[in-house]
Amino acid sequence: MRLPIFQLDAFTTRRFAGNPAAVVLLDAFPDDALMQAVAAENNLAETAFLVPSGDRYRLRWFTPTVEVPLCGHATLASGAVVLERLEPGRERVAFDTASGALTVTREEGRYAIDLPARAMERVPVPEALTAALGVAPVEVLADDGNYLAVLAAPDDVRTLTPDVAAIARLDLANVIVTAPGDGSHDVVSRYFAPGKGIPEDPVTGGAHCALVPYWAARTGKDSLLAYQASPRGGELDCRLRGGRVELRGSVAFYLEGHIEI
Repeated sequence: MRLPIFQLDAFTTRRFAGNPAAVVLLDAFPDDALMQAVAAENNLAETAFLVPSGDRYRLRWFTPTVEVPLCGHATLASGAVVLERLEPGRERVAFDTASGALTVTREEGRYAIDLPARAMERVPVPEALTAALGVAPVEVLADDGNYLAVLAAPDDVRTLTPDVAAIARLDLANVIVTAPGDGSHDVVSRYFAPGKGIPEDPVTGGAHCALVPYWAARTGKDSLLAYQASPRGGELDCRLRGGRVELRGSVAFYLEGHIEI
C-alpha cells in the first residue's frame, strides 16, 4: 500500500523549529499495530492519521510508543495539510477525534485550532517530583496523566535540566513545567513526557489546554502569548473562551512524499 505522507513543523514560522509532525492520509484506519509501527518508524513526537469522512476527517494520533487522546500540534499540521494541499479552496476543516470535534481555521497566514480546556487540581508538592526536576516548584497541580509544576521565574524553566528517567518513574510520568513570562511573553513552559515515549516535546498544544486556564485565572487575561522554551522553541497565541482554548500558530512544510506499508 502506497500512502501520501507530509511532515511539517508546527507553531513556528521557519523550518527546523517548532514541533515536527507527520500526517498520513488513509482511505480507512488499518490495524492499530500498523499505525503504531509507522509512528515508531517516523520517530517524531506525533504521527497523525487522517481518513476523509464526508466534508470532515477522522483523526488519530500516535507517538512512537502509544496512541494519545489529544495532540494539538499534529492537529494544526493536519489542518494545514487539508487547507493547503488536499482542499486548498477551504478556509476551515473539522476533525472527529477521541477528544470530540476539533476545528482548524486559516487566519491571515496562520492557523487557529479549537481545543477543550483542561482543569487541573492543586496537590501537595511530591518529593519525587522535586528530586526529578532538581528544583522545588512553588505550586503543583495534577490531572489523571500529568503534573503541572509552577516555578518562580522564566529562567528557571529555560535552564531546567531534569532527570527524565526519574520523571518516567513518577506515578504521573508526564510533567508540564511553567513560569510567568518575562515581558515578551505572558507564559513560558516546557513539557517532559517520557510516559508517552517523548523525553521532551518541543511545542505542545495539549499542554496549553491546561496552561491557558491556569494563567488566565492568575493574570485576569483571557488572551495570552505563550512560549515553549524547548531547544527548538515555539510560540502560541492563546485565547480562553469558556470551556475551550483557541491556539494560533504558523506551520512550515518540510517533506511531502509517500510511504510503502
